[in-house]
Amino acid sequence: MSSNTKSNGEERIVSVTEKGQATIPKRLREKHGIPAPGRVKFVENDEGEIVVRPVGSMREFRGLERDGDEERPATAILREERERDKQRADELVERFSGKREEE
Repeated sequence: MSSNTKSNGEERIVSVTEKGQATIPKRLREKHGIPAPGRVKFVENDEGEIVVRPVGSMREFRGLERDGDEERPATAILREERERDKQRADELVERFSGKREEE
């Protein structure tokens, strides 16, 4: 079970219990932000290696893709975007139904 691939990080050997449990070393947990207790994902890559990836909680993902305006709640921003979308849709309906031309 050797690998010819290069490692760009730290390597550690850990024991696997009879139940298949292995402990992620504290230094690696801290470095990669894996909380204990927490969750990780095991992925087998194309080379057949098992890769362990951190899985964030849903709370961590909340507002992940937001740009700027961190002070306002994401729900307020979403409500405003939905209102703008509704206004644009209403304007399109008016434009294509000919209501403005009749007035």
